[in-house]
Amino acid sequence: MTGWIRAAVESARPGRAIESIERPVEGNRKETAIVTVDGGERLVVQRTEDPSALRTETRLAREIAARTTVPVPTVLECGRVDGADGRDHGGAYRVVEAADGTNLHERFGALSPAVRRRIAERFGRALAEIHGAFAFERFGPVVADAGESGDGGGLRADGPDSWTRWLDAYIRECVDALPEPFADLEAAIEATIEARPTADPTPRLFPWDFRPGNAMIDRGELTAFLDWGDPLAAGAGLSLAKAEHLLVDWYIDDGTALRTAFRDGYTEVRPLPEVGRTERVAAVVDSAVDSDGAVTRPGYPERTGAAAVEFHRRRLRALL
Repeated sequence: MTGWIRAAVESARPGRAIESIERPVEGNRKETAIVTVDGGERLVVQRTEDPSALRTETRLAREIAARTTVPVPTVLECGRVDGADGRDHGGAYRVVEAADGTNLHERFGALSPAVRRRIAERFGRALAEIHGAFAFERFGPVVADAGESGDGGGLRADGPDSWTRWLDAYIRECVDALPEPFADLEAAIEATIEARPTADPTPRLFPWDFRPGNAMIDRGELTAFLDWGDPLAAGAGLSLAKAEHLLVDWYIDDGTALRTAFRDGYTEVRPLPEVGRTERVAAVVDSAVDSDGAVTRPGYPERTGAAAVEFHRRRLRALL
């Protein structure tokens, strides 16, 4: 048995015996194990070599739980990872309560239209709550300073105070990551950067991976939103455009009803932000390639290969 898992579980649930350890099939930038302890309680135990990133994600999850009604798993314990020699080797771990239910990604498309609309509405309300609860002074990566309060309840955005400056860099980085099958669209994408709005919106929390694949469902109800890693501060319009794309366009051919439900949920909490073509193009470009440079696989069953490329190209052509 991996020693760090035993030590992490002991820190959160002293004296509880470990009954089983599962390794998730899907990859994660953190080393992750699902641990069942005596009595049947399930825990998510994670380890990373980047303690500052884990500190930010953990603090953000706790702040979301405190400031909103968005369901997030409770963080039980955090700590440093010691090696076999007993020394701190720079890594960090955390133990989180496992959320009830199953991952929404595999089930979303098969749900009844009424249930899908209800879930889309809940996504909209959740995103609006997050936007209303977290405002920053600058754009870019959101970080938590160890032992300091900072803005945003210990969270601050560590980037430029100019929206156009940050958005330009953000889109250009996304374009640079596109593989060869998208080369003929790059000039049109670049043109949208020049046509972007010049007004600076209030920087809001941008959970860039806010999608069914990071949500849990049980008996038709959302039980948890997962993965708050590497958060950003951006205009609310970009955040809404990307969440809408990953929820509505990703799974359903005709997403009109889901789009309406998502926006209705959002406007129950706060007015819709302005969303222009630049934000929508940026959302699609950013979603087309993952952090490893591979073309993402929309829908479920997931499109792969040429079908995945064509999905992203079709969405971009419609916007460009």
